[in-house]
Amino acid sequence: MPKVLAISSGGGHWIQLLRLKPAFAGCRVTYATVRKGYENDLDGAKFALIHDGNRWSKINLLRSAAAVFWLVLRIRPDVVVTTGAAPGYFGCVFGWCFGARVVWIDSIANAERLSASGLNARPFAHLWLTQWPHLESDSGPRYIGSVI
Repeated sequence: MPKVLAISSGGGHWIQLLRLKPAFAGCRVTYATVRKGYENDLDGAKFALIHDGNRWSKINLLRSAAAVFWLVLRIRPDVVVTTGAAPGYFGCVFGWCFGARVVWIDSIANAERLSASGLNARPFAHLWLTQWPHLESDSGPRYIGSVI
């Protein structure tokens, strides 16, 4: 049974990640996000709280990276799936470093251009997806549908 780390920041990223729950049937999933209250969305599934961070707060960004590193080190996922933002990016990088397969799904909110986190995660993603058909390209992410 594969171990999956499903990781995202809050808000829409989290909602989109929850829409993927049926895809994780038959897996041991740990969900990780930035708000403790989101644990109530999981019906008892494994949950990890991680520090939130973004490019405007370097200290919080470092805290987020450290929290995600220790989480990946502890659970050693076979697969990392993320819908984005900084915690998802760190999940991709550290998951890749530990040999996990990595899936990046750019947020549906990125309708005009790909997210900065998604562009940065590209080298670490085994599967890089966009939710907008016009953002698919030969050198860019694939479009296979949306999760919303």
